Amino acid sequence: MDTVAARFKLILLPLLAIALLFLPFLQATDFSYCGDEADFVVTVEGVDISPDPVVRGKPATFTISASTGQAISGGQAVIDVSYFGIHVHQETHQLCEETSCPVTVGQFVLSHNQVLPGFTPPGSYTLTMKLTSEDNLLLTCISFKFKISLSASGSLVSDS
Repeated sequence: MDTVAARFKLILLPLLAIALLFLPFLQATDFSYCGDEADFVVTVEGVDISPDPVVRGKPATFTISASTGQAISGGQAVIDVSYFGIHVHQETHQLCEETSCPVTVGQFVLSHNQVLPGFTPPGSYTLTMKLTSEDNLLLTCISFKFKISLSASGSLVSDS
């Protein structure tokens, strides 16, 4: 019996360790590039939305993990939002308001906090974010879906 338990521990512990390593990736929001990833100076590694789904009238944080092969001294983040395919909102933020500048070569995080108005319709939204340099060169462009719910329970009027 002890050898069976020992074998079980030898198999279970490494599997548990591997699962914990991949857990952050399982929680991340799926995203896609607007073009060929190889053409971008900034490579996005993951998108996290908290809470998920976003609750209208309550604070939400959009966190984007990324890396760059060149230093970035500034620029803009242009955010476009669509609701069921219809463009509903655009906003522009200075890159240095969303992350520490200058951005050095390597990994960095963009983080944006937002409170969506209480009258925001619940449902599925698509967010497209373009990062541009101070010279207006496109650094990266990604798109991802997120949901807005009526309340913290996550109930949606429409879930498509």
